[in-house]
Amino acid sequence: MTIPAVNLKPALQATEPAWRARLDELFARMQFILGEQLACFEAEFAAAIQARCAVGVGSGTSAIEIALRHAGITSHRQEVLTTPLTAPFTGVGILAAGASIRFADIDPDTLLLAPDKAAGRITRRTAALLPVHLYGQPCRLDAFAALAKDASAVLVQDACQAHGALYRGVPLTRYSRYVAYSFYPTKNLGCLGDGGAIATDSPRIAAGLRLLRDGGRKNDQLSRIRAVNSRLDDLQCCYLRAFLPKLAEWNAWRARIAALYDDALHDCPGVHLVRRWPCSAHHLYVIRVQRREKLRRHLAAKGIGVGVHYPVPLHLHPAFASPKSPRGEFPEAERAAREVLSLPLWPYLPEADAARVADEIRSYFRR
Repeated sequence: MTIPAVNLKPALQATEPAWRARLDELFARMQFILGEQLACFEAEFAAAIQARCAVGVGSGTSAIEIALRHAGITSHRQEVLTTPLTAPFTGVGILAAGASIRFADIDPDTLLLAPDKAAGRITRRTAALLPVHLYGQPCRLDAFAALAKDASAVLVQDACQAHGALYRGVPLTRYSRYVAYSFYPTKNLGCLGDGGAIATDSPRIAAGLRLLRDGGRKNDQLSRIRAVNSRLDDLQCCYLRAFLPKLAEWNAWRARIAALYDDALHDCPGVHLVRRWPCSAHHLYVIRVQRREKLRRHLAAKGIGVGVHYPVPLHLHPAFASPKSPRGEFPEAERAAREVLSLPLWPYLPEADAARVADEIRSYFRR
């Protein structure tokens, strides 16, 4: 029997009555953009993550871009400092806003942007810090908030993999004015296409974000500012509203599977576990291994799907390359990119299947 890296079908089946009811409401009203489903979801999502406001946008990439635009970070002379170990769309969002990217290395234990490394990369051009809550694991937000304050920079959080995560028991919006989320289908809270949101505790900022996402308009045909067209459509909100009440339960399921992997692999030769905080959302379960591709082939032959998040650090992508960030500049990120492997992790994954995955890994390294 195969074990996929991710399987969305069980979650869809478990919530089918709810999303079908939302779809019926949508088609009865026939307002598919900036309608009631979006307004309800924004309020419900904000409550779920303990933020005052949430603004739905077209993707997590757009969430980063629009947050930076609202903060006035739109010039190539302004630098946004972030991690090289993340999805390319973190960088795409920065460039889309018009800013430049600057990288700092990661903590080898957590694989998150390291505050001490970030501090050494801040310059007079640093306009924003953008830590990424990679794999659902919150960065050290107290340290980054202090760094941002000292540098007179804006703190924007990439929480695109961290739905429901807290930092030291505190909601993410308490640490900065902008928290970007993605609702890509495989996220802890995903829709059936692209979608995203920006969370904030400031109603004034939320109003500005809504202006930016809709071409600078206020429910009319007048563009008041230079803006974009990036709106979370109501069709996707029907699914998101059905999935949202399950988020805490699904995150708890992920945490149980992660704990099972921890117990099974903590003493496995050839496997290095990635350190996690208790408040993690457990979006991905990532291990570090030598000769990763051989293990991938072994697991594939046994019908087990795995992933790599991410195989190339951003400073080595042609789109983000810079003479300031040559190969070898960020050794921890480059080493991690060669070693990381994401194991199957999704709501309703049977514990027996997760145990089988761990057994196959242990068997491989025993040989």
